[in-house]
Amino acid sequence: MKSLKIITAFFLTLALASTIGCGASTNKESTGEYFDDSVITSKVKTAIFAEETLKVAEINVETFKGVVQLSGFVNSRGDIDKAVTVARQVKGVTSVKNDMRVK
Repeated sequence: MKSLKIITAFFLTLALASTIGCGASTNKESTGEYFDDSVITSKVKTAIFAEETLKVAEINVETFKGVVQLSGFVNSRGDIDKAVTVARQVKGVTSVKNDMRVK
């Protein structure tokens, strides 16, 4: 009986520790959030590449907790505005940070 309590306590502690270890913090993402962000990044990259005027632009996309950061170089201020607009239209994007520069 005593060993059953010890084994049960061990597994409960293990389950609690793994649950806490997978949680998100302000600096880290949980596994689910990381997966969601990678999907958002892919969708934004695809949407930007599908835009005829932005195909040759050198735009990098990073996502953290739904916030998309665009960086790199484009040909004009209009390209910057278009890339930001396209990124905002992607489902799951909460906001867009623009760090793009005109060549």
